[in-house]
Amino acid sequence: MKIGIKGINRVSATATVALTAGAVIAGSVFASGAQAATLPVPTIAAKGGYVMNNGTAKTLYSKAADTRRATGSTTKIMTAKVVLAQTNLNLDSKVTIQKAYSDYIVAKGASSARLIVGDKVTVRQLLYGLMLPSGCDAAYALADKFGTGTTRAARVKSFIGKMNASAKSLGLTNTHFDSFDGISNGSNYSTPRDLTKIASSAMKNSTFRAVVKTKSTTQKVTTSSGGYRYMSWTNTNKLLGSYTGAIGVKTGSGPTAGYCLVFAATRDGKTVIGTVLASTSETTRTADVKKLMDYGFSK
Repeated sequence: MKIGIKGINRVSATATVALTAGAVIAGSVFASGAQAATLPVPTIAAKGGYVMNNGTAKTLYSKAADTRRATGSTTKIMTAKVVLAQTNLNLDSKVTIQKAYSDYIVAKGASSARLIVGDKVTVRQLLYGLMLPSGCDAAYALADKFGTGTTRAARVKSFIGKMNASAKSLGLTNTHFDSFDGISNGSNYSTPRDLTKIASSAMKNSTFRAVVKTKSTTQKVTTSSGGYRYMSWTNTNKLLGSYTGAIGVKTGSGPTAGYCLVFAATRDGKTVIGTVLASTSETTRTADVKKLMDYGFSK
């Protein structure tokens, strides 16, 4: 049978349409597959790590997630959580800064919110001083304010007791606090999984969320003479503003703890939250966390 030029053109056109349609279908399949593809499981420098989907509590990544380690200032997440759990809490009530708080900072060589003795600082401001510059003086002031007892030592002991009670109420069996700020007296420890669960619980509180996502703040505080001064604090969590969707949570470091970070980020309605403990430097800690968040979002 002879096929004319017009017939050949019609056959070619039909074949072209069929091929094009096939390519579109195949392309859609490949595109769909690529979109759903999970990144390879990352390798991190930190000795321990854990990531979960904050909405479903599903584990997304785990490395020595239940090994107890020193936590450094990530301990302060629980400090803030205990404060915010107080009944009839007035965030605008004022706390007078005591000499004992500044003496403690000097004695321990601790991180500081640079609080001035005699100033009257609100509880809300102390939470910013606690979580942004990681002020151990702010932590001490909060423990003294919200512990119970007739002496400062008794109040601090009571507050640390509340921290441990809170951990127990969350069902955590690998966490124990012996300080209000992470400067351990020998038995202050947690795990990546436990710290992630503490942070996840704390993030249910709107005040906590507002504080930990703040990159920097300037607060007006009342001086002992009745005047005022401005305190400026910058968040030690450098992922805020540098990682898309980052919303918290808290850094930590120390000779025993290494470099730690409890982190959270939200993208397209999905929040991943997690912890790295005992990374080798601030740079590797940041790299570890970015890898884990990228991986978490890909799953």
